[in-house]
Amino acid sequence: MSLLEVTDITAGYGETDILDSVSIELHEKEIVSIIGPNGAGKSTLLKTIFGLLTPRKGSIKLQNEEITGLSPDRIVRKGMGYVPQVENAFPSLSVHENLEMGAFIRTDDYRDKLEEIYGLFPMLLKRRTEKVGRLSGGMRQMVAMGRTLMLDPKVLLLDEPTASLAPLLIRMIFEKIIEINRKGVAMIIVEQNAKETLKISDRGYVLAMGRKVFEDSGQTLLKNEEIGKLYLGG
Repeated sequence: MSLLEVTDITAGYGETDILDSVSIELHEKEIVSIIGPNGAGKSTLLKTIFGLLTPRKGSIKLQNEEITGLSPDRIVRKGMGYVPQVENAFPSLSVHENLEMGAFIRTDDYRDKLEEIYGLFPMLLKRRTEKVGRLSGGMRQMVAMGRTLMLDPKVLLLDEPTASLAPLLIRMIFEKIIEINRKGVAMIIVEQNAKETLKISDRGYVLAMGRKVFEDSGQTLLKNEEIGKLYLGG
C-alpha cells in the first residue's frame, strides 16, 4: 500500500492551471524525486499536496486517508512535513527557538527529539543561540529541516533543498537527506540538481508543462539518454 497517493491532480493559481492530471505515489521509506524544467509545476505539486493550494480535480491520500482540500495545519497533524525553498525559518529567532517552534503542537516532553535533531545537525548545536538570519544559506536549510522533523513526520516534502548552496554544502544536505530517510522518513524532493537527486532516489518522476512525462527508478532515469539530453544537461 502506498504511503501517499496523488491521483489525477489538476491545480494552479487563479484561473490558470499549472498541473494537468498528475499522478504520483510514495511508498514507505522511499526517496522520490520530482525533476523537470523551470515552470513544469514541480513546486506547485508540493504546495498542492501540502494543502497550500486546493486542486480543481483529483485526489490526495495519506495512509489511505483522504486529505484533499485539508488545510496545512491539519495535514501536519496527520504526519506530513514541508520545507519550502524560501521563508522556511524565522530569521529573528535563534536556532534553538526555531526548533522549539517546530514542536508547537507537541504536548509531550520533546527534549529527546531536540537532542536527536542536534545529533543529526551538530553544526546547529554550536550555533544554537545565534539568530537564524545571520546564518549561511546551508545552515538555514538545516534549521528548516530540523524544525520540520520536530513533529516526527512520516512524509517529508522538500522544495529545492540545495538551491544556491556551495558544492560542499550541497553534498552535506544530500548526506543529511539520506540519513533522515534511513530513520524511516519517506520523502518527495523537488530539485534542480537532478543528477545528484536521482542518485539517491528510489524512484523519480519527470514533469514538463504541468504533466507527468516519465517515471522510473532513479538509476534508470539517470541512464536514460533521452532524459539526460532533455533534463540532465546531456
